[in-house]
Amino acid sequence: MIVLRLLTGRAWLPALLLCMSQAAAADEALLEVVGTDGERLVSLPVAEGEGWCLEWNHSVEGFPVLDCYRHRDGRMVLVRSHLPDFAAGLDHIPGRGRQVSDGEGGYWIEAIDEPVPGNAYRLRVGSMRVDHRLVIDDTRISLSSLAENQRVTIRLSLPPNQ
Repeated sequence: MIVLRLLTGRAWLPALLLCMSQAAAADEALLEVVGTDGERLVSLPVAEGEGWCLEWNHSVEGFPVLDCYRHRDGRMVLVRSHLPDFAAGLDHIPGRGRQVSDGEGGYWIEAIDEPVPGNAYRLRVGSMRVDHRLVIDDTRISLSSLAENQRVTIRLSLPPNQ
């Protein structure tokens, strides 16, 4: 059975996500994660105004860090980041958003509102210890399980008519 074969290997998640994206309306943008060989590892429809986050575990402290984006007017826009601590490499850059407490000892950087040049950026996906993952609503997709220690491009692909 095809379903059993898909569920027994690592390929079931990318195959399922690709099928979901192909079923999406042709006029929707897609959030895609593409390997260096051009293979689409993740492809999800993202309507105007919808958002997602890239989450990973801090390499020293181990707690989750978030960068959150939104599809805004055909652009991928970094809107906010969550930093649970002032650990190595985690700080607020004055003039870049507004730092507010998360009420649990960490903080959010709100109102960053920076368009991502070209609607895409490259990421070297970390090991499973870092576990880079896409967070969309209540769904987490582990990029580390799909492309551990590899470079990928995360992009917002617009439909041809935009």
